[in-house]
Formats: sequence, structure tokens, C-alpha cells
Amino acid sequence: QGYQVVYAQRTKRHQESWLKKLPAFLYYRILKHLADVEIPIDTGDFCLMDRCVVDVLNKMPETNRYIRGLRAWVGFKQTAIKFEREPRFAGDIQYTFAKSLALAINGLVSFSKVPLRLSTYVGLFAACVALLMACLVLYWRIFYPDSPLTGLATIIMAIFFLGAVQLVSIGILGEYIGRIYEEVKGRPLYTLSEVAGFEDKN
Repeated sequence: QGYQVVYAQRTKRHQESWLKKLPAFLYYRILKHLADVEIPIDTGDFCLMDRCVVDVLNKMPETNRYIRGLRAWVGFKQTAIKFEREPRFAGDIQYTFAKSLALAINGLVSFSKVPLRLSTYVGLFAACVALLMACLVLYWRIFYPDSPLTGLATIIMAIFFLGAVQLVSIGILGEYIGRIYEEVKGRPLYTLSEVAGFEDKN
């Protein structure tokens, strides 16, 4: 049917504990919502690719590769073959929890800017809390000038405000680091799936 990438997509995981199923289920859904590209859920690295797809992947200079994400990023015509993963009949599982966690982090930081912006979001939230605390302090100062809570609220407000300034500053640095990271990866601006009307394809 002209598909250039065919990958397998798990529909069920037989004889796996919920301690493994639940993190995997949550990870793929979180990555789907946070990633900059549409990465199919419940898929692995094994797939069939046309030579043109392989050539594009091989030309990418980055060495820390998350194949499932890169495969989605390059585009081309893709489809999934759904299957149920049966219990392992021989050998031991090579992917420990630590390796799975490292793979998950690699996929998230390679295709999402949300981790870099997390400190900005938290900082803005802390700033809103500090603003609310300032309004409460002002209210207590006017209507309850002798309340001991006024001094405590002022200290808490100052802590939240200073924390917000620090987190937003880190977030600004994160934005610049994110730009540098994108440039260092050196991914092409576009990929060619087919060349027509030119004798020399180079």
C-alpha cells in the first residue's frame, strides 16, 4: 500500500505485572501530549523502513537517539500493525527498571521543551501565590493591625516572591539552553520523501 515505515503497536501485554504496565501506559500518554511531534503510543523500536527513511535517519548528526521519536519526526507514510505481546518463552528481560527510566527520560527531553520550561511555570505559580499573600497581608494590616499572623504572612510572602524570581530566572536560562540544544542536534529543517522531475537527485 505504499507505506515507507511499518511499526508494531502493542494492544495487550500478557503476564506482565501492573507495576510494569501502569508506568508504561502513563509514560506513552504523557509523552504523546508533551512531545513536539506525534509519537505513536505503545510502540517499540523494531520496524520496517524503506531505504529513503534509513538514509534520512543516518544523516542526522545527533548520537543520543530515541528511535521511536526520530521515526515519527522524519515523517513519510507510516502505519502500525497491532499485536498482543505474548509471554516471553526464553531468556530474561534485559531492560531493567533503571534502563527503562533512562529511556523514558531520553525520549522526553529529546522531543519536548516542557522540562526546560517547568521552572518557569512553577515560578509563575509562586509569583501568583506571593501576590495573593500580599493582598492578604494588606487586608490584615488594615482590618487586623494587631494580628500576629501579619508578620508570619509577610515572611511567607517574601519567601514565595524570592523563590518565584529565582525559578523564573532559571526558566529564562532554560529557554536559551533549549535554543542551543535544538541547534546542536542539527536536525534538518525538512526531509524529502520523493524527488520528481529531476535527473540528478543530488
